[in-house]
Amino acid sequence: MKRWAAGLLSAAMTFGLVGCSTLPWNKPKANPGDTEPAVVLRDIYRVQIEAPDELKRLLGTYLDLARFQRAPESDQVTLAEIDRLAAAARVQARVLAETEGYFNTKVEAQRLPAGPDGLPVVRLILDAGPRTFIDTVELTAEGALQQTLEGQGAEADDARATWDELRAKWLLKPGQAFRQGSWSDAKANSLTRLHAEGYPAAIWRNTSARVDAAANRANLYALLDSGPVYRMGELSVSGLQRYQPQAVRNLVTFSKGARYSEKAALDTQERLQRSGLFEGVVVDIDPDPATAAAAPVRIRVREMPQQQATLGLGYSDATGQRVTVEHLHRRAFGRSFFGTDLMLKNKLELGRDQQLWEGDLSTHPLQGGLRNLLSVKLLRQSSLGTTVGSLRVRAGRAIESERIERLVFAELEQASRRSNAVDEFSRALSGNYHWIWRDVDSVLLPTQGLTASAEAGLGYAWSATAPNGAFSRLRGRLTAYRPLGSNWFGSARLEAGQVFSRADVAIPDTLLFRAGGDDSVRGYAYRSLGPPDATGVVGSGRVLVTASGEVATPISARLPSVWWALFADAGNAADRWGELKPVFGYGAGIRWRSPVGPLRLDLAYADELRKSRLHLSVGIAF
Repeated sequence: MKRWAAGLLSAAMTFGLVGCSTLPWNKPKANPGDTEPAVVLRDIYRVQIEAPDELKRLLGTYLDLARFQRAPESDQVTLAEIDRLAAAARVQARVLAETEGYFNTKVEAQRLPAGPDGLPVVRLILDAGPRTFIDTVELTAEGALQQTLEGQGAEADDARATWDELRAKWLLKPGQAFRQGSWSDAKANSLTRLHAEGYPAAIWRNTSARVDAAANRANLYALLDSGPVYRMGELSVSGLQRYQPQAVRNLVTFSKGARYSEKAALDTQERLQRSGLFEGVVVDIDPDPATAAAAPVRIRVREMPQQQATLGLGYSDATGQRVTVEHLHRRAFGRSFFGTDLMLKNKLELGRDQQLWEGDLSTHPLQGGLRNLLSVKLLRQSSLGTTVGSLRVRAGRAIESERIERLVFAELEQASRRSNAVDEFSRALSGNYHWIWRDVDSVLLPTQGLTASAEAGLGYAWSATAPNGAFSRLRGRLTAYRPLGSNWFGSARLEAGQVFSRADVAIPDTLLFRAGGDDSVRGYAYRSLGPPDATGVVGSGRVLVTASGEVATPISARLPSVWWALFADAGNAADRWGELKPVFGYGAGIRWRSPVGPLRLDLAYADELRKSRLHLSVGIAF
């Protein structure tokens, strides 16, 4: 019986005492102020390593014999020094092999005659022998976790669930190959999990890996001292100057007395950062075991400026060139209303094909993260000879959680549509529910996961030129992201919508559907796909379906954030499903995965039009 730990100690002593300090290229460092010409290194001897590929890479990286075969041109090395390195390499190679689970290695190292280039040659041959595999794993616990496991009730059930998960996710199982790196990773991984589940003072009290070299078996033992269980105590908030502490407390996802959870702390931190009030947030607890029963919770914030203005000049495939002015006041009117502050946002956009003003008034976060809101939007859009103008007023409540955003609101919509042959005007009053769900690896730059959104509305429409009547509106969107292997990534999108009403009821144009554009069917202009009227002018339809598929990969290892992509889109809008005829677009593009989201430049060919179109967009729509 022997232990790999003794081997590591032997290696450390060997590495330190091998005498490498006598080698001529191990010289004292110059003073910081000294300047010396660049040192040119050359080979002073050759090394040949014969070993299994896995160990060959390891030996070539860490053996002194391999690391010191290059030296400055001015230095010389004696054959005696090379022989000393070769002798030390036998011990070093055995110890390195033991870290990979090979405890019966045979190593030979010898100096050969000089090669054709006149340099000495050292050959190291390693016979790894059989690998050692894990025979048994024994995990035990002491401290508060073990004491709770022996009890009854909800606390004991929680403790058993924590311990069972810890054991189930232990990285080293019987039958697996033993590696020192995997053994260290398993201990670190389990400790990290326990720290996150209410035991941040947990430590490994005793661990050992007993290796039977003759039988090539390893028996692992680990004793965990969980320390006390930590519970959330009093909450303190620091860093506030302009905003009320209650806005912070309303976004907290845990309650006083609950068992500490790193996930709950991170969820709270993320919600605060998404609130629009803070540019920096840290949520942690006091780690003192003496206060573990009611650990003080500390929230430190760095506030965003009270006011912010943005001027933008840009171009988009949807609306052409434009000028945008935005202003955000995070504490409008300078005082609280009904116990909360208000945020006021104004946006003015003047573009070639679109002009709009939008004003949003919302509360700071209320209890449970709710926000009440009121918004007004004036919009004028021109496309394909048709001008659509609208006024929209919304009043409702936004609810946001870790993965889900919900918006419940009442809406008054007034819209007009004018062209050479059409002059329509209608209004609608409706109640609406919007829902967004995300389960992706990154909200800004997703590569794996799913997102879904749904819109549902029920209302009444009226017009002076058409019959009045009730209507309902549904719209859904599903997007999937998935790695495809070999550094390729795929995404797919499906979207569908329908307005339900009598055919003669005049629904406001902005509540109907059109397709086309960079987030719909590429190759076709924005809002250019829909049912034509009697004069051939494209209008908005009551049904919609679009779909898209895309594959992408980085252009090169040197530019990992720049991807190229191939895609295909299809879809259309119509008045009835039987009249819907999908059109197709496909092409290639470039993606820059910037810190604020992907910037996409696509060249798409419209199959129906027999011509190509360039699309430019930033960000991801959910």
